[in-house]
Parts: sequence; structure tokens; C-alpha cells
Amino acid sequence: MKTETISKYRPFPAVELSDRTWPDRTIDAAPIWCSVDLRDGNQALPIPMSVEEKLEMFDLLVEVGFKEIEIGFPSASDTEFSFMRRLIEEDRIPDNVTVQVLVQTRRHLIERTFEAIKGARRVIVHIYNSTSTLQRRVTFHDASREDIKAIAVEGAKVVKELVATIPETEIVLQYSPESFSDTELDFALECCEGVIAVWKPTPEKKMILNLPATVEWTTPNVHADQIEWMCRNISARDSVIISLHTHNDRGTGVAATELGLMAGADRVEGTLFGCGERTGNLDIVIVSLNMNSHGIETGLDFSNLSRMREVYERTTRMTVPDRQPYAGELVFTAFSGSHQDAIKKGLDRRKKEEAGNWGVPYLTIDPHDIGRSYEAIVRINSQSGKGGVAYILDQEHGFDLPKTMHPQVGKRVYDLADERGKELSAEEVGKVFLEEFANVSSEMNLVDYVLDHHAAGRGEVSCKAQVEVGGKSRTLEGIGNGPINAYVQALEGGGLKDFTLTDYRSHAVRGGSSSDAAAYVQLRHDDGRILWGVGVDPSIEMAGVKALVCAWNLLR
Repeated sequence: MKTETISKYRPFPAVELSDRTWPDRTIDAAPIWCSVDLRDGNQALPIPMSVEEKLEMFDLLVEVGFKEIEIGFPSASDTEFSFMRRLIEEDRIPDNVTVQVLVQTRRHLIERTFEAIKGARRVIVHIYNSTSTLQRRVTFHDASREDIKAIAVEGAKVVKELVATIPETEIVLQYSPESFSDTELDFALECCEGVIAVWKPTPEKKMILNLPATVEWTTPNVHADQIEWMCRNISARDSVIISLHTHNDRGTGVAATELGLMAGADRVEGTLFGCGERTGNLDIVIVSLNMNSHGIETGLDFSNLSRMREVYERTTRMTVPDRQPYAGELVFTAFSGSHQDAIKKGLDRRKKEEAGNWGVPYLTIDPHDIGRSYEAIVRINSQSGKGGVAYILDQEHGFDLPKTMHPQVGKRVYDLADERGKELSAEEVGKVFLEEFANVSSEMNLVDYVLDHHAAGRGEVSCKAQVEVGGKSRTLEGIGNGPINAYVQALEGGGLKDFTLTDYRSHAVRGGSSSDAAAYVQLRHDDGRILWGVGVDPSIEMAGVKALVCAWNLLR
């Protein structure tokens, strides 16, 4: 922003609350959750959900565990009205779920809303009117504070009057001074007290007082001050549920909500993945899983987040960003080599320990707990390191490379990614490994290999190998204390030994054929170079010999 334009903006006033207590508090319990996906989320969609899509979303929200769900504006359109009626008449609302309906403080709209909810077991009737200085000046043409308060009070009276007309339905009352975040605190309090005086809540029958940051104007700490000030000054605090409704205009909706809970709020309204007007509503998934990651039970189940995301993207036609916390495609993915190595070590450590608190570098939660897999954690590009490549080969292809082989394979793979200028898939990584490091037969090709366990002395074996070296056929014979050693002796006898065998490993190939075995042989060339070769074969003995041949070829 250019310097000359900044003068049009004003700093947001601080709250005079020098003895604030929220900075010393922690979140140790979950709030009451209310999903507003079907109202606030839906009204922000370029193409609103159809009735069938809303029904599917409603069922998903119930499955997740929401006990309060705002379903829309029944008075706004026939579609919204019909949706409410269908939920009631088809008995789609579980006994432990309360639907919430929103309506402006206008008699005819409130009356229509009560027509819509007739027959429901329990409903939250949520009324609102704009109270901010900006709304009073612009939207309501310089309306006075008295005029705005009167709108709230009259609406509350209409609601109270109509509650008696549907005695079979339990009504919970909710009021929002819309744009609370930009309303003078004393006036917001005055409006709320006006409604409280009409509804007369009690500790046994509480009302909900929703304090929406309809537009996020300020930093989260000021929002927390606003909430604590209201919690301190509202009358009959024990009869009022303080609810938060944050948006994300400044990118701090989650922080504002968490600090608001520390400031004394009891309830949170939000949406899945932050769907909502402008930059979106609060993402309840993030706040809930943040609590889960600190060991707090929330009552919401996001253990199958991938399926939730699929339903959400299909019904809303919105896309969850790749970097969206918890739900994004890449949030558990590491491209950096050092990160990959640390993650692999952390996961390996957890396998060995088989218990204890979660603790893996760079992973705040266990991806398995939200239905994600480890398979996509490490992905390979030119910035990747040896540990990441080893992780992919282990997890995706079943090859547990010796640690000292990691640099050899890793460098080739991420050099290839650099050459191609793109990320390499797990399949591509596996293909490079098998083509360039396993059963390599470029200079020496093992045509046939026969072991005789009885021809040699006790504890020894003899081998006879038919090979092609430089395109010429040769027969090599040797005796040793095992198949690999026998072949080393055969190479020496044939004048082909210019190395020292320094290490050998083997294992069954996990996830491959039940008969597959992998062997790793490390050779030190007489010139000082050290390389690993890999052999894959149904026979563990032959896998070892193939690994030796492979390493010999790689040293050429």
C-alpha cells in the first residue's frame, strides 16, 4: 500500500481493561460447538447448495458430532423454508441435535420463521440487528443508538410472544448485536441488556448471547479484551451463554476464537474449513484439532477428515487449499531433506517404543488420527534429501536401505528431480532405484550360478558361475564360507577382484511378493571409492550374489 493511501485508515481503539485476566488462562475444556455451514457457509457460495446437498451436509455435521446446527433463514426463501420443513417432517433431526434458525428482528420474518419450526423438538431461534457505528451511519442513515436498541427490544418481544404459540417445541433464545466487533462496548452491552430484560433468562433456562466479529477489524488480543469486558459487565452472567462468531478478514479468526475462549466465552460458531463470507468464517476443524493436539476432548470426530473434505468439496463446489491446516493436501508433507530425515527418525523411534505421547518432528499430530496416511508425508523434489528418498523406498516399496547407502541413492534421485524440474512420484522414485541400483548387469552379467554345499570342506561352499564380462563368456569358480564369499573368491581367481567387501545386509521385501528378498552389499574399490549394490531375488542367497555383482558393476 502506498504511503499516501494509509492516511484514510484509522487505528482500532484499545479496550480499557488494564486488569485483564485472559492472558493468564489456558483452554482446558471444549466449548459448545455450533456449525453455521448451512447458513453462513451456504450464503457465501457462488452456487448455493441444493436441498439435497444441504441434507447431505446436515447428515455429515451430525456424524461429526455437532449438537447445534444453524440450518439457515427459513424466512428468506421458499427453498430455505422447505428445507426446514423437510428436516422436521422426515424426522431427520436426531434427538440429541438442536437446529438453529436465524432471522432479522422484523415481525413478519419472525412469524414466518415460527411457521417453519413448528413441530420440531428443540430449536434455537437466533435474532440479530446491526449495532456498529458504521452500520448505524451508513446502512440505517444516521440512526440513533436509541433507534437501534429499540429494534433489538421489539424483535425480542415478538419472539417472546410467538414462543407461546408452539408449546410443543422447546425454544432456546439467541441474540446477536451484529458487528459487535465494531460496536462501542457500552452500547453493545445496552442492546444486550435490553433483550435480556425482555427474555428474562435463568440459570435453568439460559439464553445465548452471541458476540459476532462479523468483520474482523482488530487484533485477536483486542477481541479477547472485548469478550472479557462483556463477560464482566453483562447482568445475570450465570443465565447467559456467551457465544463467539469470528470471521477471518485479518487472517486471525482462529487466534481470536482461542483468545476469546480464554476470555470467558462458552460457545463457538463456525464452519468446516472456514467456508463463509469474504475470507471465511472460523474454521472449526482447526480449533477442535488444536484442542485435540493438547489432549482436550472436544466431542467432534474428525478421524475421517479426507471423507469430510470430499463431501464438503462436492456439495459446496469449494476447494480446500493445499496448505489448509490439518485438511490440506500438503500439510503433512515434507520436501526439505532435513525435515524428511527428522520425520523418518521420529516415526522409526515410535515403532521401537510402541507407546508414549506423540512426538515426531514437524508433525503436530499423528496423521492416522484424522484419517491421513504416512504415505504422503514425504515427497520428493530437488530440495529433498537422502532421508526422504529412503523413507519413500521403505514405506512405498519395502526396501530398508542401510543408512550409509542413503547418500548414494538420495543424490541420484533428487538430481533427477532437478533435471526434470518437478516433483517425483513414489512410483518414479522406485523405478529409478530398481533401474540404477538393483540387479545392475552393465559390465558383468551373471548368466548362471550353482552352489555346492558338499563339494568343499566342512563349513564351506563351492560355486560355479557362468558370466559375461565385457560381452565375453567366462566360467568362474570359487570356494568360501558362504555364497557371497565363494563368489568373491571366484572373482579373485578370475582376476576380477579389485575391491574389499565391507558390509552385507538382507531382508524380505515388505509389501512385495512373499518370495522376494533384498540384499545389500557394500564394496570398497582399491582406489578408495565405496558403493552399495542391491540384489533382488526369490532366493536370499542369490539376492546376495546379485547384490555383489551389482556393486561390482556400479564401481566400473
